[in-house]
Amino acid sequence: MPGTSGSGAVTRSTLRQQIADALRDEVLAGRLQPGQEFTVKEIADQYGVSATPVREALVDLSAQGLLEADQHRGFHVREYSMDDFRGLVEARSLVTDGMFQALGDGHRGFRDPDDPRTAAALAGVRRRGEEAQRAAAAGDLTVLIGYDLRFWRELSGLFGNPYLSDFLHRLRVQSWVCAVPYLRRIDDLRGQLWAGHTELVDALARRDTDSARGLIGAYNAHSLALMERLTES
Repeated sequence: MPGTSGSGAVTRSTLRQQIADALRDEVLAGRLQPGQEFTVKEIADQYGVSATPVREALVDLSAQGLLEADQHRGFHVREYSMDDFRGLVEARSLVTDGMFQALGDGHRGFRDPDDPRTAAALAGVRRRGEEAQRAAAAGDLTVLIGYDLRFWRELSGLFGNPYLSDFLHRLRVQSWVCAVPYLRRIDDLRGQLWAGHTELVDALARRDTDSARGLIGAYNAHSLALMERLTES
């Protein structure tokens, strides 16, 4: 029956996304290490599901740059280099600079910060930023990553271009996947992680693109310096 078939497709699609999200979280938490190998069967057995949604989830994560497929052997967690991280930071910077340029030109997003809907959305983004800052101050990397990804996802969504938002989210996930193995070697991360989220929101709400660019420039310089130090140690 069409209804039954449709329901099955939706269920499988949902399961596929749930598995992809769970595996992404495992990578970001450092429980799946760079280079670690696994098969579709191993993941299917772990989650108690069939092979099809697992295979689809692993293909999705490979397309997102988190995993790599080994022909006839399975998959492994992608290993990023410092050069990869530099490229990701550069790509992120180009995307955010384009967003800020559009804001300065009055093209899209933030058209009227006093509009109740815009103000409510900005308040929500700022709350994510506050939580991210608290996690950064406490050195809680797992909590920081979760709120940081939500912060940037919601902030970029205010610019009205879902393709831009999706692309930036992918870059930020890859950046964290690249950085996590090194950051988790540090016993105490307090004071070592960027925590300028609310300052950035406030600058954008004022349409102060110069300050926003300055904050991003400082953030990128901080991230690159920290990663260079960690990869050399």
